Amino acid sequence: MIVVAWILNALLILLVLRAVLSWFPPGGSFMEQVNGFLVVCTEWMLAPVRRVVPPLRLGGAMLDMSFMVVFVVIMVLQNVVAGLAR
Repeated sequence: MIVVAWILNALLILLVLRAVLSWFPPGGSFMEQVNGFLVVCTEWMLAPVRRVVPPLRLGGAMLDMSFMVVFVVIMVLQNVVAGLAR
């Protein structure tokens, strides 16, 4: 159970880092490499949800809801694993 909890924590951290880096314009090859790594590590979770849950239109902007759905699912899984570990 500890390994599963660690993996879920790592996935959450990768998701949050991807979200934070998406707020900044691309700059420098190092940041592009980090962003590319985060996309590779998280897209397998987000893409299937993105196909089912359409982006939310906010005026002229679009909000990708797949991030929120995956984030909540991982949080629920963390609580389930924590409950099983007791």
